Amino acid sequence: MIKLVAIDLDGTLLNAKKKVSQRNFTVLKKVQKLGVKVVLCTGRPLKSVETYIDQLGLLGKEDFSITFNGGLVQQNKTGNILAKEILKFEDIGQVYKVTNSLSLPLDVLSMNVVYHVEPAPSSYPSIYAQLNPAMDYLHENVNKLNSVNIYNKMVVAVAAEYLDQQLASFPAFCYERFEIVKSRNCLLEILPKSVSKAKGIDSLISHLGITADEVMSIGDEENDLSMIEYAGVGVAMGNAVEKVKQQAQFITADNEADGVAEAIEKYILNA
Repeated sequence: MIKLVAIDLDGTLLNAKKKVSQRNFTVLKKVQKLGVKVVLCTGRPLKSVETYIDQLGLLGKEDFSITFNGGLVQQNKTGNILAKEILKFEDIGQVYKVTNSLSLPLDVLSMNVVYHVEPAPSSYPSIYAQLNPAMDYLHENVNKLNSVNIYNKMVVAVAAEYLDQQLASFPAFCYERFEIVKSRNCLLEILPKSVSKAKGIDSLISHLGITADEVMSIGDEENDLSMIEYAGVGVAMGNAVEKVKQQAQFITADNEADGVAEAIEKYILNA
């Protein structure tokens, strides 16, 4: 029996207009009434998902979101942290040397603030503010970043074709030291090595007294792969990348055709 549904946002629950469709909304409200936990599981910070938390009414004492791709597990109403994995301050300088040498922009997320790290390549500026407009953005020289801050993740947001071209030259030590995944074709995420959505879910269900086989995970991108593999029922969206589809137990409709609702109806409402 499914007791918790972990749902990615972009490309999964949200359509191209970044909206929750009426069918998805109705189905999620139905399963909440049955006592099934609905957990947003995203690469975004909590501030960037508050609109959807409010819309879905996920504001109870035991309502949590998994943010920063599993780097934080947070209570929705207060933002209180149940579990966390963060970057070391020295990680930023090491990765900046790599991205700067490859003429790639680097953004660093510190809770609700995004630092556009400078100097940045003029030919390929970051497009991260276009992808996540709800955040607060600051320009900061790499040598002036504050070592006291919490740093959750680093991202490279740039045109997909150029990103793939430059990624071919990413040094091996980066992959050995960090979790490096794409959350969109134009967005590379660089996380602490131990971070994944699966680990975030594992921390949360330990708190809630739920087991992995009672979890359904729904996603579409590389950063969703760990939770698809982890869950008792792993669901890939119809628009998912091939890696995710290969690991999923079920491939649902795409995010423009209410794939989240279809999967929940199949495995919970009509089970």
